[in-house]
Amino acid sequence: RGETREAVLRRMQTAMSTTLAEAWAKRAPGLVVKTPQEALVLASIVENETGVPHERPQVASLFINRLNKPMRLQSDPTIVYGITRGVPLGHGLRVSEIAQKTEWNTYQVDGLPKTPICNPGRESIKAVLNPAQTNYIYFVADGSGGHAFAETLGEHNANVSKWREIEKQR
Repeated sequence: RGETREAVLRRMQTAMSTTLAEAWAKRAPGLVVKTPQEALVLASIVENETGVPHERPQVASLFINRLNKPMRLQSDPTIVYGITRGVPLGHGLRVSEIAQKTEWNTYQVDGLPKTPICNPGRESIKAVLNPAQTNYIYFVADGSGGHAFAETLGEHNANVSKWREIEKQR
């Protein structure tokens, strides 16, 4: 209370820099992210992909597995950010929006987007720098607020079918 906007922003930036530096120093070896900035960008995608805390290491692992393939990240939140710069879209993604090339749309660009798409939390940063060890490449909503993860396209297609049924029932 009574603090200036600039002071709050400075405090936030300092906290982010400290958190990122501490997590970077404790990162797993051999990660595909080569700089703290790349880790921050990927952590922002993880942050936007799941609100379920225990899923963050799996989501981070999935994206790292895609980057190692190399495979596009294909993250819906990156499409939205490219269109609105952080404002909710207000509708489901349209085919034309998925096809729209922006510097953030990871359906259209290889690798990481040019900047973070949000301020990631500490747990998303930690998840990117010490991800779960999985073979996941695909995921889709599971109807509970979380996701169903898959290693193969066949498994993923079955999970998508289940999700479509849930959507129909809603």
